[in-house]
Amino acid sequence: MESVSSKEKDNMTSRKRKREGTSAKTEENSSESCLSQPSDQSVHEVITYEPSKLPAIHYDPDTTEPISCSLKSLEELLSWKRNEASPFNVATVPLASRHPPLNSCPRRTLVSHDMMGGYLEDRYNSEVNGLIFKYVMSVSLVFFFMVLSFLLRFIQGAEVEMPYAFYHWEYIDIFNYFSHQMVTIPPAVWTNAAHKHGVLSIGTFITEWTDGAKTCEAFLADEESYRAAADKLVQISHCYSFDGWLINIENTLSETAVKNTGPFLRYLTDQMHERVPGSVVIWYDSVLKNGSLNWQNELNDDNRMFFDACDGIFTNYNWTEQSLEWMKSYSAAQGRFAEIYVGVDVFARGKVVGGKFETNKALELIRKHEFSTAIFAPGWVYECHEKEDFRQNQDKFWNLLSDFVYIHRPSSSLPFISSFCQGFGKSLYWRGQVEMKRSWFNLHAQEIQPLYLSQDLNNDGWLRSRGCSDDAWIGGSSLMLEGMVPSGLSEVCARIFSLHVPLAPKTFVSFVYKPPAGVKISLELKTIDGPLCTFDGTEEIASSSVFPEALAEDNQLVEQFARNCGRWTLDGWATRCFLLKMNGCSLREVCIRVSRDEGNENVSFRCRIGEIMLLDAESLQSPLQSVKGICVNDVVWHTGALKGDGHTLKVFFNATLHWQYPTQQVRHFRIHWKHLRGPDPRNPPGPLTLIGRSYSNLYRVVELEVPAAPGLIELVVEPVSREGFRVPEAQWGRRTVSYSASSPESPST
Repeated sequence: MESVSSKEKDNMTSRKRKREGTSAKTEENSSESCLSQPSDQSVHEVITYEPSKLPAIHYDPDTTEPISCSLKSLEELLSWKRNEASPFNVATVPLASRHPPLNSCPRRTLVSHDMMGGYLEDRYNSEVNGLIFKYVMSVSLVFFFMVLSFLLRFIQGAEVEMPYAFYHWEYIDIFNYFSHQMVTIPPAVWTNAAHKHGVLSIGTFITEWTDGAKTCEAFLADEESYRAAADKLVQISHCYSFDGWLINIENTLSETAVKNTGPFLRYLTDQMHERVPGSVVIWYDSVLKNGSLNWQNELNDDNRMFFDACDGIFTNYNWTEQSLEWMKSYSAAQGRFAEIYVGVDVFARGKVVGGKFETNKALELIRKHEFSTAIFAPGWVYECHEKEDFRQNQDKFWNLLSDFVYIHRPSSSLPFISSFCQGFGKSLYWRGQVEMKRSWFNLHAQEIQPLYLSQDLNNDGWLRSRGCSDDAWIGGSSLMLEGMVPSGLSEVCARIFSLHVPLAPKTFVSFVYKPPAGVKISLELKTIDGPLCTFDGTEEIASSSVFPEALAEDNQLVEQFARNCGRWTLDGWATRCFLLKMNGCSLREVCIRVSRDEGNENVSFRCRIGEIMLLDAESLQSPLQSVKGICVNDVVWHTGALKGDGHTLKVFFNATLHWQYPTQQVRHFRIHWKHLRGPDPRNPPGPLTLIGRSYSNLYRVVELEVPAAPGLIELVVEPVSREGFRVPEAQWGRRTVSYSASSPESPST
């Protein structure tokens, strides 16, 4: 979790709160209990020694931190209830629009995510050296491996030195989260990151081995049984806001079970389409129409019945070009080439085409025959190489594939904002200042990702862009643009975003960077819809470049922008502001031009880009809203002995905060606390102290050390707008919590 509070766990004893005059509340009705908390009154807690009543499936039993989970059996699936779902694992980012959209993309790319089966238990271990790769299944879906198992579980983030993260979203269409639990629910962090980039996120329904065969005999026994299972899968997907399922039956089926598998797939697919528009159900090439388990490496008569009943099939990865030629001529494939995902094993195990840094050879053949692809284990770039070189190797891997994948353009209205944060870093930054100095990982914080390019130019010139955590403007990383302006060229140009963003009549642009020596940096914007487009009201632009002039610092809009931000040029960062006056235009590309100052020799450069922001100039005057309705629920108390003193105990406060605020208007929320009084009335109130960040209207305070009872603390929610504008303190949300011991025996005795 992104937290700056102390986390003492020595001699920890769990104690659950009880409200005076009421019984303890559980997660099932915690939202209803908000109604009993008038906004102008303090919440009072009586510390008791009752064990925590939070469900262990959704909260870490030691710390009460929210965790993601799976369902391990058919019984758990059929008994699943929406009111028992984890609110922390509900994805809050809606699926963004993009061009081309999935339904019009003729050759798709699917990626599936697995790490040694997923949902592992060694979640406190931050050492990745010595982790043993376990080859867990032979399937044609794309698996990529994440190294730190606790990252799979802790929804509010984790501390880790060098995590695996995915950020080449512009190249893929579908992201599948995989584990060997029967029902794998994608953690909200992955679904939110995928949705932010317009990528579908799908879970996994898997049965395996003897137990899997028994499960299939039960839920595929008849129509009533398979409909009951399918209904629960639909409800789970709808509840947690992800986009479909991979169906992976890896065991033999009886005659009755295989007869009902097709109707099960059709019913599940139809219901998913009705409840979750745009969702997909994909079948894995394993079981045949006679019920035997036999990977085909292609679509054919033996597995066609499953393909016909859902949205697609992905094949096993031991295919040949003859397999592709056969499928292209196969009658059942006609008109559905895009729904045949041909698997590629990046580890290159067995008789496969390509793999490793030659995976592009496999994609070249697959695209030649006009099929989609499923890339198996691109985490090879992390698993089998030095972790320090992860970014370099991942960028190299996807750059090699770039000729065979579509670059999808995010499509959105203004504002368009990115600080290039990849969802992890060595420190957490805010406007160039370190807000938290330690390594962290939280994909909730990942922002719209740029294009990571690698381009060789004439005369030994070159151009690269990469993520870099050594310094950042906001979040955990910036975009490092580096290269060589060769002799014979006066400048080079790097395309960092491909977009479709309709511009306002007056669009304010902010560009944050660290000016390099020896070269000049300028911003180039490319627009479309030329016949309706004018620049500064004087010239029409059709698919042309715009080089806006920077506004002076004393410009009225710049001064308003600076007041809204609260801080200005810091530690070498420069902010340049522009105003575009255009009618009927949409932004197509954002480019950075690097030109030499003088001379004609080779000039090397490194330029750190911190943020690019485009917003309607009128929004600079828009008022910001106030946080309302803060509720405090599910309080759990822990105690731990001070080191060297077995009698004096520390007291730790754990609680869930809910509040109301339009999330589409915020980048994140800062969660603070303040000690107001107690237990010694002579001590003055403490300072306002940051606990962490939240990316939704929900946050779990974990292991916050507070003074011994009796005491009074204040919990504060500070919204930070999407533009990074600071909201006045009068509009922050506040809730006081008083607490007392349940008996004459004090927690400090």
